[in-house]
Amino acid sequence: MQLHDRTILITGASSGIGRCVAERLAGERNRLIISARRDRELQAVARQVRERGGQCLALAADALDESAAAAVVARAAEHFGRIDAALLNIGEGPAYHMGKASAADIRRCMRLNYDVTVNYLAPLIAHMKEHGGGLIAHTNSLAGLLGVPMQGPYSAAKAAVHVLFDTCRTELRRERIRFVCTYPGFIATERVAGDGIPAPFEISPERCAAYIIRAMERETRDAPFPWRTAWLTRLLRLLPKPLAGRAMLGFAPADYG
Repeated sequence: MQLHDRTILITGASSGIGRCVAERLAGERNRLIISARRDRELQAVARQVRERGGQCLALAADALDESAAAAVVARAAEHFGRIDAALLNIGEGPAYHMGKASAADIRRCMRLNYDVTVNYLAPLIAHMKEHGGGLIAHTNSLAGLLGVPMQGPYSAAKAAVHVLFDTCRTELRRERIRFVCTYPGFIATERVAGDGIPAPFEISPERCAAYIIRAMERETRDAPFPWRTAWLTRLLRLLPKPLAGRAMLGFAPADYG
């Protein structure tokens, strides 16, 4: 799918990766629907999109609210007629040591990364089934492919989305709905600044956005990047578990223990 003259929904678009994707797609005669909780920041992104030549519908919504997410999809469909593609770009990775995390901490991380995706995914699938298909992409994480120190609940939530998308591909192939999972490594966003976790081969949100757009256009089923971090992740998954576990300590903060 060429992301030109398309109607595209981008969630988590008020800052970081989502904002960069929206701004890069604005000049391609696209019709963008952008959503996030923070309305002021969202409206600023909408102005940037319009200045670059794109149409934009900005809808503030809390992705944790199932009805609010469904309303965004319904409003977008009403305004533009149909949604050709969507990028589900919502999540947080608060650092938790599993020796100190509570059950509530772990459940909250699941809600912030799995539930927020599902709340948009289900109405999007229903919409695309009615309109002959479409493309749904997700900003996952390389952390979803293995257990990263201080990121266990986050890794588990991202792994759950990964498996869910695999099932969607199988079950919805005849509906012509395609699914893309992107797996960024470390991204230099405001959220992770100063969290104390080592970030080898970190890239900017702008570069991350370029990778995501390329994966969506190529309809790459699973797109890990950048290559150095992706290669390291692949190597760690091939190592025996005890050896990989010791190697993973290199991703832990200095005061980990």
